[in-house]
Amino acid sequence: MSTAPLPPRRGRATTFMLLSYGLHAGALGLLVWQPAWWPWALAIVALDHLAITAAGLWPRSRLLGPNWRRLPAAAAQGGQVVISIDDGPDPKVTPQVLALLDQYAVKASFFLIGTRAEQSPELVADIVSRGHSVENHSYSHPHLFSLFGPQRMAAEVARGQDCLTALSGQRPRFFRAPAGLRNPFLEPVLARHGLWLASWTRRGYDTRNADADNVCARLLKGLAAGDILLLHDGHAARSASGQPVILAVLPRVIEAISQAGLHCVTLPEALLAARLAREA
Repeated sequence: MSTAPLPPRRGRATTFMLLSYGLHAGALGLLVWQPAWWPWALAIVALDHLAITAAGLWPRSRLLGPNWRRLPAAAAQGGQVVISIDDGPDPKVTPQVLALLDQYAVKASFFLIGTRAEQSPELVADIVSRGHSVENHSYSHPHLFSLFGPQRMAAEVARGQDCLTALSGQRPRFFRAPAGLRNPFLEPVLARHGLWLASWTRRGYDTRNADADNVCARLLKGLAAGDILLLHDGHAARSASGQPVILAVLPRVIEAISQAGLHCVTLPEALLAARLAREA
């Protein structure tokens, strides 16, 4: 597989960000015109920053840039659904997840953490050899990722991208921010790498919720074509018996998808379906 860098994609400022730039310019103009009105200028900037922070704390928001919270229309029309699995690889859990996916002949997208991938390179190779996609979940999964400046954020994305490319033999096409939290500096970085931000349609909170019934109910409520479902093989919550909840949930989710007449694909497969539809 090619490991050549992906061509940059065209990044565009959202209407929300254009408005933010305008507010900053307006506040500066107000200071130049009426220096005594500085409290008003400061209030404008402060309120704008609060709005930007709120947008960054909303994982499924598209205010800061493109965000795959559902699959494109062409993929949804084809009955496609994506199971995305975060925070791995985990040497105790990931092999069992892969076995379940094999059992049902289902493909998934694994958002891997670079440092964990370096500790278990054989699992990264195994994920790819079974037909799943490896995606970028940052190099070290820093909890303060959304507070990073542009250089530190760019370094975290780039190091994860290079690490996962070297280990998997394929360059990730998607990025998921740690905990889904970000700031306006992320979108230009992703555009330079040809990466798309992906969040989710629904998640089961399976890193802290060990109730398989509840996790399934959250994931499957309103199940429809185009859904992106989020589970975790890393940092998975465990039942009273010590079983990672994903192992109890995954078969039920796959069976529900099949019974609904839908089928699982990887995120790059959904991206390809969307591009082919545009070119048709």
